[in-house]
Amino acid sequence: MAFFKEELNKVKAFIFDIDGVLSKQSQEIDENGQLKRTSCVKDGYALAYAIKKGYPIGIISGGKGPGIEKRLNSLGVKDVYLGVSNKLEALADFLANHKLVEDDILYMGDDIPDYEIMKRIGVAVCPLDACPEIKNISAYISDCKGGEACVRDIIEQVLKAQDKWLDTSCYVCSK
Repeated sequence: MAFFKEELNKVKAFIFDIDGVLSKQSQEIDENGQLKRTSCVKDGYALAYAIKKGYPIGIISGGKGPGIEKRLNSLGVKDVYLGVSNKLEALADFLANHKLVEDDILYMGDDIPDYEIMKRIGVAVCPLDACPEIKNISAYISDCKGGEACVRDIIEQVLKAQDKWLDTSCYVCSK
């Protein structure tokens, strides 16, 4: 296997889980039994920036709830798969929609439902607080926890490796 930094050069698209990656593992439950998720604005900025730079972004999550898709769409994320019980089916759809192959994908997950998809894609990464099984199959473990800029961390690393970071003419608003 190549060194991690070399692997970043082949990334053409990103896919992220929601709970434990784009939001913290510890969350409140509202009066309707829905999770109240918090997200990191730096993650939001990085997602919008990567999209502006031409990278397809996918979200594949077993989680769902009001506001998630609206927030992601406001950042420019169009490929949002929520309430997914079979992440490999959602991956196949994402690949077909963007004419990509599994090796083109960087996936960040944090728990057992992400295991199978992470074993198949090109670059598997995880947040600092991922479960041990996911850490064991990850090419990189972020210094950041889920919901605390781990997404920004990995997007920034990929774009820096591909000399696409710090383009001040590429202004984005992460709302």
